[in-house]
Amino acid sequence: MDVQESSAEAFFEQDGDARYVPTGYTRGPWGADSQHAGPPAALLGRAVLQREGAREDMHLARITFEIMSPVPLKPLEVTTRVLREGRSVELVEASLTPEGGREVMRARALRIRSEPGSVPEVVSGPVVAPPASSAAQPFFDVPWEKGYHTGMEFRFASGSFLERGAAACWLRMRVPLVAGEKTAPLDRVLIAADSGNGVSNVLDFSRHMFVNPDLTVHLHRYPCGEWVCVDATTSIGGAGVGMAESALHDERGPMGRGVQSLFVAARP
Repeated sequence: MDVQESSAEAFFEQDGDARYVPTGYTRGPWGADSQHAGPPAALLGRAVLQREGAREDMHLARITFEIMSPVPLKPLEVTTRVLREGRSVELVEASLTPEGGREVMRARALRIRSEPGSVPEVVSGPVVAPPASSAAQPFFDVPWEKGYHTGMEFRFASGSFLERGAAACWLRMRVPLVAGEKTAPLDRVLIAADSGNGVSNVLDFSRHMFVNPDLTVHLHRYPCGEWVCVDATTSIGGAGVGMAESALHDERGPMGRGVQSLFVAARP
């Protein structure tokens, strides 16, 4: 196993209790040495749910990721700590740090006590065409063969990567998050949610750069099935600050929302 990159058929391979080696499937489209934020976001969400002493009756209702710098394709150490613990609500923090480096990504998760069937289910929102009737569309031009674009499957209910404006894209993981593990419902939605700005781009990527230093995901339930839809729109102010908003769906219907702050600038 290479010390920088694993060859496992997964996004990460676990090496020890809290050390994870990324594979080429985590590589994003913007740099050969950095990850797409989706896989490390899912890894932090997994850490929140699997931490020692985590209660099974708690639902992850909101998680905010702060992305301090590009996440490198290097082994990562995951740490967690409880910031607040109550009977019905808890706040948990998780962090990613590359070997010999500084923290690159942090998550704060709000978990709420849940009891299935305790209240009537009320859901409203637009209907999105299902993945079976959605179309595969070309990805951006990427100069490397293996990456997030090959670790995921994409089908568009509307729009495409190469069109500008709002788009609704179904995403499905082709490989598990961690080698040897069953993919969890939360893995599926968190690995997809960071794609909102990518699917709903409104400016030419060859002439403008987009950096999202954060991502916040709210979920009133976890996804059912393998597909997650990111129904996204991007808005940009003239001073270079933008926001991408995504309605998150599975084949049952709406299940949450994702929001990304954006730094937008002309490419040098």
